[in-house]
Amino acid sequence: MYTSRNFRTKKAFKDAVANGERVTLFQPGLGGDVRDGEWATVEGPHFPAPHTWYAQAFIQNGIVIKVK
Repeated sequence: MYTSRNFRTKKAFKDAVANGERVTLFQPGLGGDVRDGEWATVEGPHFPAPHTWYAQAFIQNGIVIKVK
């Protein structure tokens, strides 16, 4: 899974969610979208850059509300 914005660090992702920014997730290729009320594994930055961080994100109403 990737975030709607291409965050360079996990800290930037966590800060954006903590500040109330609207962040969504998507799965490229054959994967599916995350359903509400579920945790998803997120990686970044986006391909083709090497993934340097991973996080767990909780989705509610299609928006990330928690990151760990």
